[in-house]
Amino acid sequence: LTKKYQKKIISPQKKNKTDRGSFGSILEREALRSPRAAMIRPAFALAALKLSAFRPPNASSMGIRSFAASVGSQIDLDSHISLQKARTWDEGVSSKFSTTPLLEIFRGKKVVMFGLPGAFTGVCTQQHVPSFARNADKFIEKGADSVICVSVNDPYVLNAWAEKLQCKDKISFYSDFDGKFHKYLELNIDLSSALLGHRSQRWSAFVDDGKIKAFNVEKVPSEFKVSDASTLLEQI
Repeated sequence: LTKKYQKKIISPQKKNKTDRGSFGSILEREALRSPRAAMIRPAFALAALKLSAFRPPNASSMGIRSFAASVGSQIDLDSHISLQKARTWDEGVSSKFSTTPLLEIFRGKKVVMFGLPGAFTGVCTQQHVPSFARNADKFIEKGADSVICVSVNDPYVLNAWAEKLQCKDKISFYSDFDGKFHKYLELNIDLSSALLGHRSQRWSAFVDDGKIKAFNVEKVPSEFKVSDASTLLEQI
């Protein structure tokens, strides 16, 4: 950062400390004011995405009893949290906009699941989903009943994305339409500074009858180092 921006961020009294909560807002404000905004937006988005990882999750605001997902954790299959399977609007109408409870997804099943910040975004489209699409058959050979992608998107956008990626025969896509599933797992993240709003961290897991047997989460959602399919395959 230039000295101009450092002065805005670091106060004279606390030169060794920065306010991460306002840092992204300052970047965003300067980006919008700049006549070269269109040129700097990609760099700004990446910086804001990394900074947003420091914002703690907050499930209490929606009355959700959460727990930090980790190996050995048991997902509460009797919770009222549900997901929506990716579908067209007409399919939603014909199903009366039905949702799928966690019980139906996990009870008595071995599930490979991975979450990501959003449909049609860079790393998610170019690396994360393709990684699992290429290895879906290998997961089934290892005993998995299904491979599921879950994202904080509406089911219609998710469906269009899945069709574009041409992997609906390999992966089941589910919409965390209200974000409650990721808040429950404490995997939610505020990416408003990157113009994405409230989303999911980038992660992967192997779940056996609701119990998390393997779990990986990226330090920041812009990275793709541990949540890939190959890493998870070695853990099963």
